[in-house]
Amino acid sequence: MNKPSDKVLTPEEIEQRLSQELPHWYFENGWIRRKYRTSGWKATLMVVNTIGHLAEAAWHHPDLSISYAFVIVKLVTHSAKGITEKDFALAKKIESVIQWQPALTDTDILEGTPDDPRFKYLKYD
Repeated sequence: MNKPSDKVLTPEEIEQRLSQELPHWYFENGWIRRKYRTSGWKATLMVVNTIGHLAEAAWHHPDLSISYAFVIVKLVTHSAKGITEKDFALAKKIESVIQWQPALTDTDILEGTPDDPRFKYLKYD
């Protein structure tokens, strides 16, 4: 039984939504995608594990391609054979968690990663 959240979006709807809601994501070969650049293997594993937790909690699982200094996330709703609201919801959650920089968004409670190459792990957009 299909739910409203399983309605497949048109390529035009997808492109418009990505430009408005997820500007660092793109639509290619039927998937919405995002490449996160990291500073090395430890950071790549942190990104993968974070995405894994979010995907499992959502029960909606992306395809991941990983390398030493990047992670590519690909989302599609397999059961609907296209991009649905589920893909946008998970992409937004992934984006908000991976791109979170406490020093830029919170008060002085959390200082964020020091501006020192020894501690940098994610290459923020």
